[in-house]
Amino acid sequence: MGVIIIFFASPVPAGSDSTVVIGSKKFTESVILGEMMAQLVLKSEVQTVHKRELGGTRILWNALLKGNIDVYPEYTGTLSEEIFSNEKIHNLEAMVEMLKRQGILISRPLGFDNTYVIGMKRERAEELDINKISDLRFYPDLKFGFSNEFMDRGDGWPSLKTHYKLPQKDVRGLDHDIAYRGLETDSVDVIDLYSTDAEILYYGLRRLKDDLEHFPLYKAVILYRKDLRERFPRVVDSLLLLEGAISQRQMTRMNQRSKLEKIPENRVAAEFLTDTLSLSIQPKEETMLDRFLTHTGEHLLLVLLSLTAAIFFSIPLGVVAARYSKASHIILGFVGMIQTIPSLALLVFMIPLLGIGGPPALMALFLYSLLPIVRNTYTGLHDLPVSIRESARALGLSSFARLRLIELPIASRTILAGIKTSAVINVGTATLGALIGAGGYGQPILTGIRLDDMGLILQGAIPAAGLALLVQFVFNLLDRIFIPRGLRIETTVL
Repeated sequence: MGVIIIFFASPVPAGSDSTVVIGSKKFTESVILGEMMAQLVLKSEVQTVHKRELGGTRILWNALLKGNIDVYPEYTGTLSEEIFSNEKIHNLEAMVEMLKRQGILISRPLGFDNTYVIGMKRERAEELDINKISDLRFYPDLKFGFSNEFMDRGDGWPSLKTHYKLPQKDVRGLDHDIAYRGLETDSVDVIDLYSTDAEILYYGLRRLKDDLEHFPLYKAVILYRKDLRERFPRVVDSLLLLEGAISQRQMTRMNQRSKLEKIPENRVAAEFLTDTLSLSIQPKEETMLDRFLTHTGEHLLLVLLSLTAAIFFSIPLGVVAARYSKASHIILGFVGMIQTIPSLALLVFMIPLLGIGGPPALMALFLYSLLPIVRNTYTGLHDLPVSIRESARALGLSSFARLRLIELPIASRTILAGIKTSAVINVGTATLGALIGAGGYGQPILTGIRLDDMGLILQGAIPAAGLALLVQFVFNLLDRIFIPRGLRIETTVL
């Protein structure tokens, strides 16, 4: 048990003396830039890992500070309006100094600006004669659907509302990719866009003019740890080849090729590097089988390790709760409280302690697995008939012997039911681990949502559902192994 706790509690830095770890956010442009950087690192003959689609800015920024990743693409507007929002920094020189104090270096701009844009369906905008953001003041009943990050950031909805004196009340937070679908189905009227988004053309959207100049410039840059320069100077030199190399048109076109034409990001990145920097890049092509085997291994590892730890921890807790009434209130209350925390929030809570990747996902899954096992162990032991308890005492058995030989075997059916419930919940919840770099079946689901590709979504959803059914089948077999024959309820059909 001590080994399991140490494994969970010890964050393992993603980077090492032989590997460069690259991060990217969960939108297409960031993934493409991450692939460019990964291929440039490999060209420098250094091993690399690209942790794709790691969620929002704070996850990437904190991972960079902690050393869980070495480098990731960012934007100057995000630095000024979110990361350093309290510092009131709005020029690149001041950002450079502020970053240096935290051991982070920054490249010069890569050549394009991907600022925020407010957009609507063209037909709807023409119907209402809306061309600029200030026109929205006259339509208080319009439904706004902004990305979750935009709802809280410094230049996001609160400041936009104040700056333009917007009266709208029906404003909801959505995933950025899902917001486009909401616009298409008329669930929302207005959303936030990135100026290089492929969907602007695909959905025929009107970009509303920022007539009061609310949004700052979002020049793409590369953030990297100072020690990366010390460990791999050639790698940093290679990464900095991207400075000033990507135009607005080129980046928009790459987003369109990936998002609309379904060309893999690594191929899009490789073709750009070949055409623009005259580098000979041969991206690795993964088959569907390769991805399936990789995601299955990652998902099984998450489920098996977290569930095993939960079993060894929960059954003793359930025994203590059943034996001591005062302890039962504390134990059951604690594991019940954990279950009320939203799974995504619990994953994010683990990041400051354990970084990104497997350890925080394992800890979150472990905590979520506790309640069914603890409660069922408690219930199975607590509800034993008094006559059985008294008979065991009359035989002169010690407390431990009664527990081992009589109480746990009789309660085994209830305990296994709790373990089975935890296992099934674990299989589903583990898909969220992809948001923090833990992989598993959640990875193709995230990518499918981002690319609006139902096939990719099903590549994660179907195996996850199949694994849940397999878990049910395995535990039905375990019932026959661990539950005494006399306690099995057989049903006879007459």
